Amino acid sequence: MLDSLRTPLFIIAVILIVIAVLVEVGSSSVIPAPKPDDASLNTSIQAQLTGYSASERANMATQLVNDSHSVSKPPGMAIGDMALLDGLLVFTVILMGLPLLLPERLTGRVQGVVTLIVSILIILAGIGLAIAAFVKLMIMIALFTAVPFGTLAYLVVWGFFNRGGAAAALSLLMFLKVAFAVVLVLAQQRFLQNKGFVLIIVTSLIANIVIGFLHGLVPVILVSITDAVAAIIVLVLALIWAVFLLIGSIPAIVKAVV
Repeated sequence: MLDSLRTPLFIIAVILIVIAVLVEVGSSSVIPAPKPDDASLNTSIQAQLTGYSASERANMATQLVNDSHSVSKPPGMAIGDMALLDGLLVFTVILMGLPLLLPERLTGRVQGVVTLIVSILIILAGIGLAIAAFVKLMIMIALFTAVPFGTLAYLVVWGFFNRGGAAAALSLLMFLKVAFAVVLVLAQQRFLQNKGFVLIIVTSLIANIVIGFLHGLVPVILVSITDAVAAIIVLVLALIWAVFLLIGSIPAIVKAVV
């Protein structure tokens, strides 16, 4: 398959997907913290304080709004966690390009072992991140449903999400991934014959769409919750592919040993 590979295009494709992963890894820095709309937050807080007089509600809401400016706003999780899935995609592409740099006989011996190690690391990282996302999701739901003071705490910490910044990042990532797929096919049409490779690319594109859909599905005060759901979905997809690669590496290891 590599005999007629257009090397410059292949390198460009690798660069595009690596940039996508770097954007995902640095998403917490690329996407600035949300800036609360004080008026909307004030209104939402007062709506929860039904057992107090108008003046008490106004005073408490004003105090909580002021406090919200000093509270650290956690960044979204889903875009950053997508780096785990796309990291597998980068790894797969690099494995395909190894024969460009190393003798095919040597790459055939090391691919199985390297794939086994990487897949195990991805599985361990994915499980840890999935547990963290699930715990955070449960905390947010518990706070939001604990009217009134739990809801107030949720609104102050998670009630605002930088949906615009996340949408811009997702659009950039979709462009990079589509460009990667197109350039890769131009580099070598036979990549399309590798069904597993095509499926992991499709999975990455679907993950991108799912995150954007869940971000836009609910009012902005609930986006932090749907973002956590999206993160869990993305991590499950990454775990499935990591397990698939782990199983696929076993025959290669056995063949190399024998």
